[in-house]
Amino acid sequence: MSNERKLPISRTGRLARLAGVGARAGFEKLAGFLGKRGSEDSLAQAAADALGTMRGLALKLGQMASYVDGLVPQEHRELYQRTMRGLREAAATMSADAARQVVIGEFGRPPEELFSEWSPTPFASASIGQVHRARLQDGKQVAVKVQYEGIARAAAADLTNSELLGTFLGPLGAKLGLKDQLGEMRARFEEELDYLHEAASQRAFASLFSSDERIRVPAVIDRFTTRLVLTTELVFGRDFEEACSSTEAERRAWAETLWRFVFSSLLGPGFFNADPHPGNYIFGKRGIVWFLDFGCTRTLNPKTTEHVRRCHRSILARDEERFYRDAHELLGIPEGIEQARYMREYFRLCFEPMLASGPYKITHGYAAKLLDDLRARAKIQIIGSKKEFRPLPVELLFLNRLQLGFYSVLARLDVAVDYRALHGGILA
Repeated sequence: MSNERKLPISRTGRLARLAGVGARAGFEKLAGFLGKRGSEDSLAQAAADALGTMRGLALKLGQMASYVDGLVPQEHRELYQRTMRGLREAAATMSADAARQVVIGEFGRPPEELFSEWSPTPFASASIGQVHRARLQDGKQVAVKVQYEGIARAAAADLTNSELLGTFLGPLGAKLGLKDQLGEMRARFEEELDYLHEAASQRAFASLFSSDERIRVPAVIDRFTTRLVLTTELVFGRDFEEACSSTEAERRAWAETLWRFVFSSLLGPGFFNADPHPGNYIFGKRGIVWFLDFGCTRTLNPKTTEHVRRCHRSILARDEERFYRDAHELLGIPEGIEQARYMREYFRLCFEPMLASGPYKITHGYAAKLLDDLRARAKIQIIGSKKEFRPLPVELLFLNRLQLGFYSVLARLDVAVDYRALHGGILA
């Protein structure tokens, strides 16, 4: 029997679904105040069910809640991460026949004819597509990602609702730069809906790390890849939950590999994978990590990339005054305005692992503090004078997402690593 649930694709239908979660939240909070046991559990499950059915941008929020520290109150973190973990690992799927029809529409032939073996039941499912096992005629095992029917319309509806909210906020939205930020979100998500774009990004990362013994990127099978179907080499290993239960030495080796993957691409050619959620990693022996899902990537312009490099070099040199000057240039924040002081405090916190002498353990508390500080600064910006604040440069929106999610992943690995030494090797 299929576990397919109807995907709401209209703007009003998706807005109503989210409103329902909000109303449920209010009811459960009241129930908790009155002493009803299990109210938070009920709310978490209701949110997971609604976001799983909606998929798209809404599901991405649920996936982030499953691992990003600070998104939910600390006392409920384990509950929400446990409940939302299902969204990270397997969202609601479309039927075998629906997936088959997508493949036929792209190739003119059913998957049973394209591949020597085809599994109609997906083994993984995420925000915009589900993944099937298959075997090529030469015997090679592959993973075939098939995009959900209607997901493009659903994503467009979510983006339109978000843009309407920005318009409704009026001057406040302009003060926060919401129009440009939402435009950045739209651009990245439209790219994510195009599997040909993802395939190109995956090949770029594979080329960059082709000589690295630990960083592995599955090969793209071009002849079975289109805008709605992406076929890649199938890889095997431990998932994130298994990795977190492994030995300290293994966890340290994997943390080092993850760090080098993120910062070698960012500080080298200036591009990065902006989706660090734990389902995108497969862990192997001797520190090997396979990196999956390159749908959401971002390439910085050369000037921004050089500013980012300067910030990191200044930190390694322990020249904090130069670091702050570099940060001002990167963010476009004049030194004389009120925002400058808050920016300095937050930026220094972001670079704490690289300032430490010797091994440094990234903890849940540290990762959550980054998000808490962002919230606090946003509140100050909302009530402060427009002359004293500048919106975040749009190029850096997804870099922020990467940092918050990536540090939360490292916190789950729960191991001390000499990140400063790693950084020195990357920038050498």
